[in-house]
Amino acid sequence: MDSQPDRKRAQRWAGRLSGRRERLQEPPALLAEGRLVRMVGLTMEAVGCELDVGARCFVQGSSGAQPVEAEVVGFAGDRLYLMPTGPIHGIGPNARIVPTGQMYEAAVGEALLGRVLDGAGRPLDGRPLPHLYDRMPLSGHPINPLERQPIEMPLDVGVRAINAMLTVGRGQRMGLFAGSGVGKSVLLGMMTRYTTADVVVVGLIGERGREVKEFIDNILGPEGLARAVVVAVPADHTPVMRMHGASLATSIAEYFRDRGHNVLLLMDSLTRYAQAQREIGLAIGEPPATKGYPPSVFARLPQLVERAGNGAVGGGSITAFYTVLTEGDDQQDPIADSARAILDGHIVLSRDLAESGHFPAIDIEASISRVMNEIADPDHLEAARRFRRVWSSYQQNRDLINIGAYAAGSDPVIDESIARMPGMLDFLRQDIGRQVTLEQSLHDLRTLW
Repeated sequence: MDSQPDRKRAQRWAGRLSGRRERLQEPPALLAEGRLVRMVGLTMEAVGCELDVGARCFVQGSSGAQPVEAEVVGFAGDRLYLMPTGPIHGIGPNARIVPTGQMYEAAVGEALLGRVLDGAGRPLDGRPLPHLYDRMPLSGHPINPLERQPIEMPLDVGVRAINAMLTVGRGQRMGLFAGSGVGKSVLLGMMTRYTTADVVVVGLIGERGREVKEFIDNILGPEGLARAVVVAVPADHTPVMRMHGASLATSIAEYFRDRGHNVLLLMDSLTRYAQAQREIGLAIGEPPATKGYPPSVFARLPQLVERAGNGAVGGGSITAFYTVLTEGDDQQDPIADSARAILDGHIVLSRDLAESGHFPAIDIEASISRVMNEIADPDHLEAARRFRRVWSSYQQNRDLINIGAYAAGSDPVIDESIARMPGMLDFLRQDIGRQVTLEQSLHDLRTLW
């Protein structure tokens, strides 16, 4: 039986919590306004108001220009550090900082299918904003790892080399490591059009603006767009907006997963997301740690990636592909190295293969799917291992074979690799307009032997 002191203690705590809820629900007009005291680059320093990191506010200049939306990205003492989400024209000394009393959220709903949005959820396709009644936080909701459904089923992405040699499971997170101009966007478009996933969410983060329309019109196409949601934040947007774009795409994918759909999330690129966080971190005084990247970058990457994957048992899934730009084809770039450690596998695109006209330019030797052993049957695994052995044998002796220094009959494994190489090359090649299902991919792999 509860004692009198315990009941009084519980009443006091209930009163405190009730008062806290009332304060949280105060209208924005009652929140203290601040003023801008310093601005260097895109970093604004404000005093006179107390806001949490991630809070949304407006900066109102004295010239009558439109208010500039900004986000609180840090603080030091009584000063807040803010960064704008859009253009900063019309902002001057002592500009007013007007809190909104809100954090950034994602407006989500089924009506988003077939739409193209910016990082703030505004339509870019010229059509009216759909009526969306559900909201999700941009930061997402963490999932207890023990409650996640294990990866047990393969996902057909419509690309033979991936289906057969790098089989992807529903809920897997894969990295697509590539330099510039090796067919990365084309491969993403093929997976978008040919996958058996229910919904496709594409995040085009920090890339050239020209590529957005080309990807939607020429690579994705009307058929692919019909069941997709595209979030496009080109490189000319502020770093805060680029990060919002990646978070928004992930929140939309989480919405459909929580409703039982199998979602394919394509993020292009994870590197631009990391670079946006680097700009923010360095601007507010965070020291660089690895090749100019502050520690917050390597903390943000797993926070974003871990939001993908399977939901609770019996629910939906998010199978994610994150492109990682390898500058100068350097696979030891700090972002590439970090991404490789937190993802469930990686697909490497080879410049040598692309320059020889081999598309998709997937380097089978350097690529791996870490869950393939759990979702592929023994016959499939054995055929894939044999393919790798024969392929690797040819690549290791390629120079001797090309200059005619190898004598036929010296090694039966090399003899087999020479005889089977034309068929293996045809197997790995695939035209952009052709879909190869998972079943057909496995059939083609077995018929090689």
